[in-house]
Amino acid sequence: EGGEIQVAKNLEISFLLDFYGDLLTSKQREVIEYYYNDDLSLAEIADNEGITRQGVRDSIKRAEAQLLEMEQRLGLAKRFREMNTGLERVIELTKEILEYNVHYSCSPQLDSKAREILSIADRLVEQSDG
Repeated sequence: EGGEIQVAKNLEISFLLDFYGDLLTSKQREVIEYYYNDDLSLAEIADNEGITRQGVRDSIKRAEAQLLEMEQRLGLAKRFREMNTGLERVIELTKEILEYNVHYSCSPQLDSKAREILSIADRLVEQSDG
């Protein structure tokens, strides 16, 4: 497109939208979702919204700055990632314990407890993906 004003897409923004999108104004949220989630160009959004491409660009930049500031203050996305990483590690270690138990200990109590841990961790991962 000739003269298209580009906004570099920050992939983190799409992730932050899931956490903080509802805290933006409905107009900001709409514009940034068009851009990041629906992959519309600035020109397409401008046409849809009846504003200039520069207006769209400014709105996106403002919304991005707000999302990044909210994450800096609240850290919900960072905590979410840390929890998921921790849960994945819990699952991995629990599977190792089960494997070890099969080969060396054969403790029914250990097997039962490890399977319960695995079940809880799997359920938590499923909830965080939904």
